[in-house]
Amino acid sequence: MSEPSHASQEPPFNDEGMSADGLPAEHRMLPRTRISNAIDHFIMRVGNVASWIWVLLVIGIITNVTMRYVFGRATVWLEELQLYLYAIGFIVGLSYAITWNRHVRVDALVDRWSRRARAWIELFGLLFLLLPFSVAILVEAVPYALTSFRLNEGSPAPGGLPYTWLLKSFIVWGFALIFLAALSRLLRCTALLFDRPRPL
Repeated sequence: MSEPSHASQEPPFNDEGMSADGLPAEHRMLPRTRISNAIDHFIMRVGNVASWIWVLLVIGIITNVTMRYVFGRATVWLEELQLYLYAIGFIVGLSYAITWNRHVRVDALVDRWSRRARAWIELFGLLFLLLPFSVAILVEAVPYALTSFRLNEGSPAPGGLPYTWLLKSFIVWGFALIFLAALSRLLRCTALLFDRPRPL
């Protein structure tokens, strides 16, 4: 049975690895759907905003090193802020990596498989691993973050940052984005394998 080809329907790619619709240019693997495009556009916007966290992190590190070794002053809150920024950037960036198909995976065998075989494997991985894992984390993280918020939890260290609940809330936001990114990939797999939802 021959594979349905969506190559003729794919938009052209530019030098930055983006397609004409502003999404990552890996249409070659999976077709896109209206819902997956909406999800991916949202995740791309969030990821582009969150990418500025790394600039803030570098500025924080340089400031902290300067304060410590030039002025001989250590600031607990600035050290904690670096950890906050790193954690937030990392957990938000996971969904961005899934959307770009740049997350860690073993490609030694995958490159030899057909597009449909790769789609089947990704479908099972999403259905039985990533999506259930995301839901399990969200079920535990929501009450965890809410409890921290009700207690107005702050750093236990003298001079540390207040509002620790804000950091913990990003476990919820981060895994909600991961769930959406995985759902988008799932819809693209089913579009290739079953023509549902209808590919663009």
